[in-house]
Amino acid sequence: MATEVRGPASYFPSIEKKYGRPIAEWQDLIRASPLTRHMEQVNWLKSEYGLGHGHANALVAHTRAEDTARSLAE
Repeated sequence: MATEVRGPASYFPSIEKKYGRPIAEWQDLIRASPLTRHMEQVNWLKSEYGLGHGHANALVAHTRAEDTARSLAE
């Protein structure tokens, strides 16, 4: 039985379909950004790439959570 995807990752299929880039590419852009605050990154994705607020927020939240988890595991 497939597990239902919840949280920010639940937006990923629609983000890839609507904006034509894989999630990994969006995450690379976020990680390469000189901006460090969550809402700065969200607003940057909205203004530079035309993402909607929910999609931008989901990408930033998931990427930052992944990076935090990776740092804690090291």
